[in-house]
Amino acid sequence: MENQTQLKFFIVDDDVFCAKLYEQFLNNINCNDIVYFDNGKDCLLNLNQNPDIIFLDHNMDDLSGFEVLKKIKRYNPNIYIVMISAQENIKTAVDALKYGAFDYIIKDSNVTDKMTQVINKILVVKDEIRKSNPNLIQKLLGLF
Repeated sequence: MENQTQLKFFIVDDDVFCAKLYEQFLNNINCNDIVYFDNGKDCLLNLNQNPDIIFLDHNMDDLSGFEVLKKIKRYNPNIYIVMISAQENIKTAVDALKYGAFDYIIKDSNVTDKMTQVINKILVVKDEIRKSNPNLIQKLLGLF
């Protein structure tokens, strides 16, 4: 199974305190390839860095989390996006998943536990995709 330490993370949150908390947490579980953006535009301009997982704040000033989410999915549907929101709102969660987020987590005292669970889920999914389609990537590359 792919190792979480090899994953590249983007953290996109205009709340620097929260972002630093997530970054520190990821460092603690040996994830060190982390890039932080305090707004959606900068995140979108840097998608060529090919992040595996993006922790994306729902409520930001410049572009809403949903706008950023949709643009990321158009750029590369294979990036795993986890929406993080302070609001416990079912409609927001459902919309996030509808627009292509892998998961939706609430900013609360358990946020880092939830991040761990989501990262583990993503690793399982990536592993299953690799196992079920080992030749798919070669086939796709063969088309070009």
